[in-house]
Amino acid sequence: MSCRKTAVLAAVLMVLAGCQAEEIPLQASEIAYEPFEASFVETDCPEERCAKVEVSALHFPDSPELSDHVRTRLLLMGQGITGGETEWPTDSWEAFAEAFFKEAKETRQYATHSSSRVGLEAKALARHDELLIIELDGYVYYAGQAHGMPLTEFMVIDERIGQVVTLEDMLLEDQEAAFRVALARAHERWLQELGQDDTFAANWPLSENRNVAPLESAWAVRYNVYEIAPYAVGQPELHIPLAELEGIAKPRYRGRE
Repeated sequence: MSCRKTAVLAAVLMVLAGCQAEEIPLQASEIAYEPFEASFVETDCPEERCAKVEVSALHFPDSPELSDHVRTRLLLMGQGITGGETEWPTDSWEAFAEAFFKEAKETRQYATHSSSRVGLEAKALARHDELLIIELDGYVYYAGQAHGMPLTEFMVIDERIGQVVTLEDMLLEDQEAAFRVALARAHERWLQELGQDDTFAANWPLSENRNVAPLESAWAVRYNVYEIAPYAVGQPELHIPLAELEGIAKPRYRGRE
């Protein structure tokens, strides 16, 4: 099965009405990034039922490592929830599309309508205190399914060191247990806002989560569907105020350094 690359767009300097847009220079430590878009469409398939892969990612012109990191994580998300039967490529958008189209062809024989598709997106969520927080979103749907599967991951770049940092990097030593306590309090607040009772909490208990975005006013902890709530609730996001992270998170990631 082959695919056709229908569009690849990189960031370009826009000139509108004969006037060049004003350039805003980066700060010394800020890492430059630009949009990257691609679209792949299955060939040799029934009309209006061809599978598609849509990509709206980010490219870091001065850091191939960060560009590769975004691509790898998005393509892992593009696998959806699998049993590990298929070895999916993560080093090429084109190779991933080929693998997805192969899966889509197999599932299409059991579905009489709709078409399979994958949507992958990376966007800058926030930038503050020399931290760049990227939101990675994936959506996977196979023809015949009741609904697709959305996934979200945060990617935190410490621009002082030019590297991706994890929750472990952001916490003080031996403070994971304290972080989980703060997360449990955030979960309780979320349940109250949702108007849910103990029965809901028992059926959908809180689980550990390292998908954290250190925002300016709070740490956001995003869950995917079915993790702590039914599909209809969407992707719950819990918030831990910075004040509650004192003595738990490194000052660097609480905007105090």
